[in-house]
Amino acid sequence: MSRSALWLIISVALLFSMGLLMVFNTTSAEIIDRSLDVDTHAALLKQILYGAVGLALGFLLYSWGYESLIRWSVPLLGAATVLLVLVFIPGIGQSLNGARRWLNIFGYSFQPSECVKILVPAVYIRWVLSQEREIVLKSFLKILAWLLIPIGLILVEPDNGTTAIILSLLMTLFLLTRIKASYWAMPLCLMIFVGGIAAYNMPHVPDRIRIYLHPELDLKGKGHQPHQAKIAAGSGGLLGRGLGESLQKLNYLPEARSDYIAAIYAEEMGFFGILALISLYLLLAYSGFLIAIRSQDRSAFYLASILTFLISIQAFLNLGIVSGLLPSKGMTLPFFSQGGSSLIANIAALFILLDISRKSKLEAVN
Repeated sequence: MSRSALWLIISVALLFSMGLLMVFNTTSAEIIDRSLDVDTHAALLKQILYGAVGLALGFLLYSWGYESLIRWSVPLLGAATVLLVLVFIPGIGQSLNGARRWLNIFGYSFQPSECVKILVPAVYIRWVLSQEREIVLKSFLKILAWLLIPIGLILVEPDNGTTAIILSLLMTLFLLTRIKASYWAMPLCLMIFVGGIAAYNMPHVPDRIRIYLHPELDLKGKGHQPHQAKIAAGSGGLLGRGLGESLQKLNYLPEARSDYIAAIYAEEMGFFGILALISLYLLLAYSGFLIAIRSQDRSAFYLASILTFLISIQAFLNLGIVSGLLPSKGMTLPFFSQGGSSLIANIAALFILLDISRKSKLEAVN
């Protein structure tokens, strides 16, 4: 095993262990505060179960190989697209807070869009490698049209956060694969400019911008979570209140064990605790990109780079939202916060990286 793969495993193991502790810690407080007749270990056991499923899937992908994933990415994305359609069918798909993003499988929810985060880049990489000549606009538009089908379904759910992440993955791949800027960058800038003007003229957009900048203006609405998150993080100080001593988790901060778990962690562990958490994500990103750089073929380089970027951008967005630097949007913290589908997808991405590292080392020795 290479040193970069070892550091990758260590960083993920520490993040997951710390996350389990915080999930149990936060859930227990919520149950006690609300006097709910629910097992205090329910959320913890559920997270462990999802982790076990992720490990099983990860080992299968590790044995199968990243080459096979790329080779079969088109039918796999087709199957994932079918699942995205099923979420809109009553009785099969689950609706929560006005969004239809989940499938109910034997009492456990599953979010198909998490698979799409990995499969869309894999399909694009397969297409790039199949191009024998310089990529022309017609061919580029064809693959883009195919990829926009699952992305469009995710947008309709609606899940703007996942849509933005997948589009950012594609733009990163456009840069890595040296697609002409005239094919995508200039049209994208024009769309952003026109869309920005149109959005600003909508009556609710200026209000949302104002609430993002000053969440205290709408404490009973969209400003509640960001405001409470700031209180939690700020009250932690340098050393924190101490493990288990958070006050905000007592039903003050909604989604405390999922999207905003980092705020509770900051309150209990303080600035130095958050610094350690960020350091683990930096170590993870460094290890992943090192695996990509040392890979022996283009497909491995592209896939390792984009999977590392996927995990890193999700961590950056979640911590940015919790700290108030970014607008509030549902986004799990990889390997740390509660979220079964995202945990399974991230563990799968981890094992693909380990497979790339293993084969790169074997090829370097040979």
